[in-house]
Amino acid sequence: MQHETHESHAAHAHHQHAGHGGSHTGHGKVSWAMAAKATLHCLTGCAIGEVLGMIIGTALGWGTAPTMVLAITLAFFFGYSLTLFAVVRAGLSLRAAIGVALAADTLSITVMEIVDNGVLLAVPGAMEAHLSDALFWGALAFAFAVAFLVTTPVNKWLIGRGKGHAVVHQYH
Repeated sequence: MQHETHESHAAHAHHQHAGHGGSHTGHGKVSWAMAAKATLHCLTGCAIGEVLGMIIGTALGWGTAPTMVLAITLAFFFGYSLTLFAVVRAGLSLRAAIGVALAADTLSITVMEIVDNGVLLAVPGAMEAHLSDALFWGALAFAFAVAFLVTTPVNKWLIGRGKGHAVVHQYH
């Protein structure tokens, strides 16, 4: 009987992983704290990538567009990498971990990048500021804060439907 229970649990976990079932939190009610934690995870990877991209682009004297492309690319890379590291460490194969990272982070990172880069473009002089300018760092911090506030409800919605970081929580 115990073996049947294990198989049933494994089938349920596979069903969840495929994005069709519930999550550890179940459908519906998800705490804002859980959503904020998932968003902070996303923001951490995005911030590492964006800051690194801005530093590299600025140091190489690149214009706004190529610097933003590099920063966004690195934001996705580091955002996915943080999840990959966690789920591979939990025992998943790299191939399975890539699928989990893509499922868990794509929408969150996309929203974060659209909002944070939109804010940066809207702040006069932010994209022309040098790394040594307070305007650069102030605008970047403001952009990250706005992106966090906009992305948190997105993550709450995703987790409540067994998607986003709910997929990753199976492996913690």
